[in-house]
Amino acid sequence: MRTRYLIFILCAGTLFCQEPADTKDRTPPPRMPNGSLQSEEILKAEHAASLKDSARLKQLSDELAVDLEKNNRHVVSMQTLKKLDEMEKLVKRIRNRMKRI
Repeated sequence: MRTRYLIFILCAGTLFCQEPADTKDRTPPPRMPNGSLQSEEILKAEHAASLKDSARLKQLSDELAVDLEKNNRHVVSMQTLKKLDEMEKLVKRIRNRMKRI
């Protein structure tokens, strides 16, 4: 009975100690000429683009609030609708960037 447990423990130990086959064939991640990781540079650029888009989105929302106060409740200007479309596009761009992260 003890020998069965001993054999089982030895077999399990050898299986868990082996290195997976796919780690031996991995290539190092691509690097930029300055030595930084390419993925980090992409994330940094996407973050900067998201900050820029969010600043534009804030600006458009402030303009939208002013436009809504100016307009009559029965009339909406074409500029207001265009701003809403641009805001929607910006939100989609930011959301798609965040999903990739």
